[in-house]
Amino acid sequence: MATITGIQPRALVRASGGPRYAVALAVDAVDAVGTGLLRPFLLLYGVTVLRLSAPVTGIAMTAGIVAGLVCMPAVGRWLDRGARSTVVAASMLIRVLGVALLLAAPAGHVRLFTAAALFLGIGNQAWPAAHAALVATVAHGRERDTALAAGRALRNAALGVGALIATACLAGGTTALRALAAVTGLAYLAAAALAWSVHLRAQPAATPAQDGNDEPAPRMRALLVANVVYVFCLNVPEIALPLVLVTQLHASPVWSAAVFVANTVLVVTLQVPFTVLLSRFPRRTVLALSGVVLAVSYLGFLAATSLGSGWGAPAVAAVSVVCTLGEIIYAGSATALVTALAPPQALGRALARFGLSTGFGLAVSPAVITALAPHGSSALWGTLAAATLVSASAVATEKDRDVREVRRSLPDVSP
Repeated sequence: MATITGIQPRALVRASGGPRYAVALAVDAVDAVGTGLLRPFLLLYGVTVLRLSAPVTGIAMTAGIVAGLVCMPAVGRWLDRGARSTVVAASMLIRVLGVALLLAAPAGHVRLFTAAALFLGIGNQAWPAAHAALVATVAHGRERDTALAAGRALRNAALGVGALIATACLAGGTTALRALAAVTGLAYLAAAALAWSVHLRAQPAATPAQDGNDEPAPRMRALLVANVVYVFCLNVPEIALPLVLVTQLHASPVWSAAVFVANTVLVVTLQVPFTVLLSRFPRRTVLALSGVVLAVSYLGFLAATSLGSGWGAPAVAAVSVVCTLGEIIYAGSATALVTALAPPQALGRALARFGLSTGFGLAVSPAVITALAPHGSSALWGTLAAATLVSASAVATEKDRDVREVRRSLPDVSP
């Protein structure tokens, strides 16, 4: 049997909770296929099928993202009451409702499309924290880190499959887009049924401190703020590089597609091996290292764009590999660090706040990137590199503070 850096897949499944972990991965894959089918084409559905204006469609989609972010504290509290598979299934079912509203909306009906975008946004934002909490319940320690990495690799592969299917459906016009939405709804429904079949619930831990403070300890403020900057790397292959390649280097769109495909392939193939390889180092050190790697790649993009339209595009494509490696290291250590630092009674809230910072970063990064790009490569890549290095430094230097807060959060067991 093939191994992943010395770990057999069957052994990983057994060590990470057996069949329950296998079902968790299956839920992740089915959900990702559905998300890959619809998420990139929701704007096209509003404009093409429902004949809404692009600004109205964009505002509705933004409202959905904001609604999802607003709901994250409630999701965290629900998880901390012990819910696991129920929250995962709920994040699926609410998106099934969103897809049903899409299919029911007649042409020109803004309210139904907005409601659909709201439900889809809430489900999309709630899913990562709910899934991470479920995996953290059936897996522990470094096995949990590897399990989360395996889930991300599988999810990226399934997202790619969903996007390919959706791209093939575009040629079919309105009818194909409606069929695409229907298939997406069925995928979410199947994922909800799989999640529900796990019947997993955690025993809520007793709150050790009764000081009226509802903050998860440690608070991890620097980590959450730094994460907002870190997640910009997820939108570099999708937004920043296509923008630079097409508008500044006047390169063929084929280069943008090649970078995106290479990013997906590298994440799918290297996420687990890199996570296992770096597991010998502290998670915080690895997360800080990812910031350094990302900053170096941003400076590499700055140097590559200075080569002009001739060698610029190949150089950008080459540097994108370094950026993807930074993304892989970040993804393999960030959620793992949060789950390791958060005490059991605050795991849900910690993951929800981490998801909130991730969602906020993903929401603002397109606006920031497109605002900086017209001012030149130095403004774009220099700013991203500086901000990421500052964030990496903040992550690295918060260690002592985390240790003090963890100690204060523990009950006094001295005689």
